[in-house]
Amino acid sequence: MKGGAYGFRVKQISFVLFALACGSLLLWVQQRPPFLTSLLSARLSQFFPEPEMPSQINVDEVVHSPLTGENTKELSSVDYTNVAPASCRNITLGVSNGDNRNVKSHNKRGCNYFQGKWVLDDSRPFYSGSQCTRWLSGMWACRLNQRPDFTYEKLRWKPTNCEMEDFTGTKFLTRMQDKTVAFIGDSLARQQFQSLMCMVTGGEDRPDVQDVGKEYGLVKARHAKRPDGWAYRFPCTNTTILYYWSASLSNLVALNSSSMTDYAMHLDHPPAFLSKFLHKFNVLVLNTGHHWNRDKLKANRWIIYVNGKPNTEEKIATDMQAAKNLTIHSIVQWVNSQLPKYPDLKAFYRTISPRHFMNGDWNTGGTCDNTTPSSKGKEVSQDESKDPFPYSAVKGTNVTLLDITSISHVRDDAHISKYSIRPTPGMQDCLHWCLPGVPDTWNELLFAHL
Repeated sequence: MKGGAYGFRVKQISFVLFALACGSLLLWVQQRPPFLTSLLSARLSQFFPEPEMPSQINVDEVVHSPLTGENTKELSSVDYTNVAPASCRNITLGVSNGDNRNVKSHNKRGCNYFQGKWVLDDSRPFYSGSQCTRWLSGMWACRLNQRPDFTYEKLRWKPTNCEMEDFTGTKFLTRMQDKTVAFIGDSLARQQFQSLMCMVTGGEDRPDVQDVGKEYGLVKARHAKRPDGWAYRFPCTNTTILYYWSASLSNLVALNSSSMTDYAMHLDHPPAFLSKFLHKFNVLVLNTGHHWNRDKLKANRWIIYVNGKPNTEEKIATDMQAAKNLTIHSIVQWVNSQLPKYPDLKAFYRTISPRHFMNGDWNTGGTCDNTTPSSKGKEVSQDESKDPFPYSAVKGTNVTLLDITSISHVRDDAHISKYSIRPTPGMQDCLHWCLPGVPDTWNELLFAHL
């Protein structure tokens, strides 16, 4: 019995000593020197390895790799039910107001984003023109139209005295949380809209993005080639991006119910679409420019109206530039008058996108075959816009001028040119841009102002 009791007491003492030793070890570990941290972690990992994280495809790396089309299969194989879209990952909701305050203070320091030069940047483009097929029209995706050179995709706009914030889809969606961005204008506005959709998605065919065109009446009418616009919503941040076609930025009203009717073109009234949905917009980008000629008015059966009746002023009747000037001033003044009602609305007027026809016009053999910028390395340094009508119109208003004319003027290398899905002999497109391309920079400038 004595031996048994003695053995039991020894076991008790051993257990107590073991417990004291463990406690001391734990206290020592909590206060261990930093150099031991990694050592302990390494040793412990031999016995308690961390669980493997599910691998994720870095969509951004795929999109920004050399655009040879070799990665199309990898992109299409992503399981979007398990992997968050690239532009929705790591988004912290509810921080957009503070983000905006920082950008505003940066702008107040006097940065002129429209003075600078184009520089080569191997990190460009933001997306693949051959893969952004859901958002980008094939006629503007020059990689699908046999254009052999792609240096134009690699040029980045660099302001002279400041740096623009790097654009990412995540940043844009965070800043535009619960907001609607609206482009209203001609086909160049449509290019800017499609460019932004490709930039935000990284060119991905995003099944989570919702087509909300019906909310804005943007549905294809019977016998129409396309709807009057498009609207898409990113549910991860409740961000809507839309485009509405209004080449003249004036209100068009059918004069009768005939399918061949003429239209009253009210120069001093905003488009009905804008009047109806302005209260829903948080960012508005307007433009007009290349439809102001007699041939366009005749082809569209537009009859100029001013003050609610057919125009009788000779200057406007004979000079299309005077008619355009009246329209630009009218819509800028109207939008400015609405801004007090909608304090969260930021309104922009984008200046005209330059054409680069050489040795003729679009229908007389004009060309734009240049593959290097004619003013390569030359700085844009003018203080006033080369588009005088909107420059004058926005003065004294709270409408911001998005001045893209001069920076685009030195990019005669980046048009569609002769590379078309269905080329017409003797005709080149020296008005619209290849995408990716110059309109991406317009959106970078827009982002810098938000």
